[in-house]
Amino acid sequence: MGASEKTGRKLVTLHKGRERSIIKRHPWIFSSAIASVHGNPQSGDTVEILTQDGQWVARGAYSPQSKIRIRIWTYSERIEVGEEFFQNRLERAIGKRSNLLEAEDTNAYREVYAESDQIPGLIVDRYADVRVIQFLTVGAEKWRDVIVKNLFDRGDVSGIFERSDVKVRELEGMSKRAGLLAGSIPNNPIEIIESGHRFRVNIREGHKTGFYLDQRNNRKLFRKMAAHANVVLDCFSYTGAFSMLALEAGAGEVVAIDSSSSSLALAEQNIKLNDLSVERWEAVNDDVFRVLRAYRDRDKSFDLIVLDPPKFAATPSHVERATRGYKDINLLAIKLLRPEGILFTFSCSGGISAELFQKIVSGAALDAGKSVSILHWLDQPQDHPVKLNFPEGRYLKGLVCRVEENF
Repeated sequence: MGASEKTGRKLVTLHKGRERSIIKRHPWIFSSAIASVHGNPQSGDTVEILTQDGQWVARGAYSPQSKIRIRIWTYSERIEVGEEFFQNRLERAIGKRSNLLEAEDTNAYREVYAESDQIPGLIVDRYADVRVIQFLTVGAEKWRDVIVKNLFDRGDVSGIFERSDVKVRELEGMSKRAGLLAGSIPNNPIEIIESGHRFRVNIREGHKTGFYLDQRNNRKLFRKMAAHANVVLDCFSYTGAFSMLALEAGAGEVVAIDSSSSSLALAEQNIKLNDLSVERWEAVNDDVFRVLRAYRDRDKSFDLIVLDPPKFAATPSHVERATRGYKDINLLAIKLLRPEGILFTFSCSGGISAELFQKIVSGAALDAGKSVSILHWLDQPQDHPVKLNFPEGRYLKGLVCRVEENF
């Protein structure tokens, strides 16, 4: 269908050849790919995307302030973007997770994962009978009321809380926001279940939407390997999930480092909540880099170390700096491990590929003068799916490494 037949619609015409990524079903169109804009689309408006010769290729949300100028809603000209569109997309995304509660023995998981569920910019996490939502793009923001109503009208939660208090919104020209959207939520942290373990989650102020749901599978493996460790170091420990599992597995001593005193306080609650003693657990409220350097200088060593830092690279422009940060922290950890010691190391920076992360850890091992083997490659769980046409959805990368004898 040509542009002349789209009179009155908001149109975006691409430069010649720039429709190739859309044909391959990649959901982003960058500003550099756009030749012209017609119909004066405003922030979040739905636009029709045309090739240079006027052929219709997709329909998406327009973001005038972002380098990602359009995020695709649909590649089918028959599908209109409206209330029914979001009802269907939400129903499909949540339905795909319907067996997760029983299969994973959990009542906390991701229900909607943005582009991977074909709703760009929308994150929905389920914590028991509460949903926590993030609107990360102007497109999702435009349909905010429709989305919230649909999710609450399902009648399966007591409340919906918003945690759109993330820096990425600024790239879309939006301010941060958090607060109750529908129903009611408890004043105290919400208690969730994961693989038979109990955790309290602060959805109002915690990292991400309150808990690292994406580490579920990796925590299971960690618990098995912690059973063979005497002294464990949990870096960037947050609310203590790894610490608690190490104690339960029988580790002789667990040291948890985090810069947030409130997170460490909640970590202590989580340990006690699972009927474990804090006598074998030491909380260090400090900067992880500083503490690890101090441990290095004192020749302190560990059998098992976890590195689960926050995102070092928020945008591609931060990759070089993030690479240095990951190199430094892994170098310190490898130096602190005893022979046959185990390192669980992660990156949640989208700009750091799995290949680059492995290269960084390899460089750290070389600089440490240690021979290191990879035992496992770690990833995000099935409620955080990665579409083959959108590899950017794979943000969590991890390695389980073992330090061998010196060269």
